[in-house]
Amino acid sequence: MNGDLLDRIRVASAEVAARARWVRIDRERLEHFAGELARVPEPAPALDPAHHRLGDPQATLAFVVTLDAINFGSGWFPLLRKPPGRSGYFTIAGALKRCFEAEGPWSAARLCGLRGSDCAALFGQRDAGPEVAELMERFASALRQLGAWLLERHEGRFAGPVERADGSAARLVEQLAELPAYRDVARYDGLEVPFYKRAQLTAADLSSALGGEGLGCFRDLDRLTLFADNLVPHVLRRQRVLVYDASLARRIDAGQLIEAGSPEEVEIRAGALHAVELCVEAMARAGVRTTAAQLDHRLWNRGQQPEVKAHPRHRTRTTCY
Repeated sequence: MNGDLLDRIRVASAEVAARARWVRIDRERLEHFAGELARVPEPAPALDPAHHRLGDPQATLAFVVTLDAINFGSGWFPLLRKPPGRSGYFTIAGALKRCFEAEGPWSAARLCGLRGSDCAALFGQRDAGPEVAELMERFASALRQLGAWLLERHEGRFAGPVERADGSAARLVEQLAELPAYRDVARYDGLEVPFYKRAQLTAADLSSALGGEGLGCFRDLDRLTLFADNLVPHVLRRQRVLVYDASLARRIDAGQLIEAGSPEEVEIRAGALHAVELCVEAMARAGVRTTAAQLDHRLWNRGQQPEVKAHPRHRTRTTCY
């Protein structure tokens, strides 16, 4: 498969969508939905409250890179202890932000020494049960990997990989893909299917947090794909753009876990990614220019609405999302 990593993500997801047995894209409904999106002005981008600047740009960069290293765990989130009205993501992001505001950014060396018990204490998850303890151990492992990588490859500097990317989001994604915790690649019907959700999201989050300036300036940000997780597919399912096989739908609606890397899980993520690409094309035909990442942001915000949250989404225990 030719092209860079972002090209390969798009091509592989399109192929999965073409072969899919569990998840299909309703093309007629997609065209209608894209028309609806095109007729409603895109809201101004709202900065994720977790990504407000933390003092100087270097501290903000360190926070975003650290947070996105552990921006996963949605399969465990129903079991987390959460403040009233807070989602699993904002529980984790808020705790980390408060820590950084009080103590300053963690060094790469400190990341290397973190243990699951440290994460449990920081995120308010002590004695939350063995399943949550497993997530805390995975957080600690991901942070240790990040710290070791920064020390070995970038002299312990969080800015190192961003500087080396030289203004290219695709290059930053390829660098982060060196880390095992970022290895977001599935196998499907003999096909290698990369997603790299968190690696791509890191570039987008840096751009947002730093106002698209300095270390947050990426000339190819428009080439990022959907950040394939479990929320945007859920929104597309509620919009009837994605149609699940009846047995898969029943399992999801009953709250059963969907195995990471299973054909069903790969089809859900790939189907959503390809559907968003098709939406971008359909909106362009209607005279509205957008990107997959911008559409991801728009659909993710729709996923916060109570009427969407009232329905179960698929849950998978994975470090990918």
